[in-house]
Amino acid sequence: MQTEIAHRPAARRHGATLRDFVPSRLIRWTRTVLGDARHFQIAALGILLALNIGWIDLGAKPWPSFLAIASALITQAICSKLWRLPAIDLRSPLITGLSLSLLLRADEPWMHAAAGVIAILSKFTLRLEGKHVWNPAGFAIVVLLLGTDHIWISPGQWGASIWFAALLAFLAIMVLQASRRTDVALFFLGSHGLLLLARAWWLGDPLAIPLHQLESGSLLLFAFFMISDPRTTPDARLGRFLFALAVALTAHWLAFSMQMRPALYVALIALSPLTLLIDRLMPAQRFAWRPAKQGVRV
Repeated sequence: MQTEIAHRPAARRHGATLRDFVPSRLIRWTRTVLGDARHFQIAALGILLALNIGWIDLGAKPWPSFLAIASALITQAICSKLWRLPAIDLRSPLITGLSLSLLLRADEPWMHAAAGVIAILSKFTLRLEGKHVWNPAGFAIVVLLLGTDHIWISPGQWGASIWFAALLAFLAIMVLQASRRTDVALFFLGSHGLLLLARAWWLGDPLAIPLHQLESGSLLLFAFFMISDPRTTPDARLGRFLFALAVALTAHWLAFSMQMRPALYVALIALSPLTLLIDRLMPAQRFAWRPAKQGVRV
């Protein structure tokens, strides 16, 4: 103890601080955990799934959820080896598996496993200029919805209290997220909400109808974990606003004119390839206040 204190002359002269008593390894670990928003995303989705399975039955079941998560993690590990990545990072596929567990419903449990495999394979194979062409979970959902009649999307009616708590948690996570994609989630929710309100006003519906349509857990998951994916959204702030507005408009047309129930996911997957075009027309440095740091993440 005397030797350790001897190496800290500043602590003796100016008074001890918390850093003098906390091991540097613990400080680095804490910074790593708190500095990556994926850890908060995993915690939030994990808590929601636990509540869903253990206390409030909203449709998610243990075995299908396990298959979705396990298949995503295993596929990530296999693809990381095949693509010779320097390390196997399981955080992103865990978020994908948890999202699929909360959103996807199927007649057969193996469909959840197929969704996990399709989602992660799309991350590795469907890429252009360092970006995913499509959000992995959204892509898997649309492929299975169009390819089979045995799956559907959870309506996501969690109840007002859980919905509001989830909204606050997701907003906090997005504020902490280093990729700075909070704006696209808020742009989309604002556009989607205004369109619902405008339709209700045009039809003479009571205000309770659009408000009920907005109080959907699946809508929150879509806004904060799919359309806000930094690997599939434009880099420029103006580009993200236009992209969110386009997805909201397309989804409303599909839902109310074409009577398509999974309209949000189809609209997102249909418009996602436009991200590369928007990035070329609107360079991030011209519109974004704080451009996201470039890095390699699969």
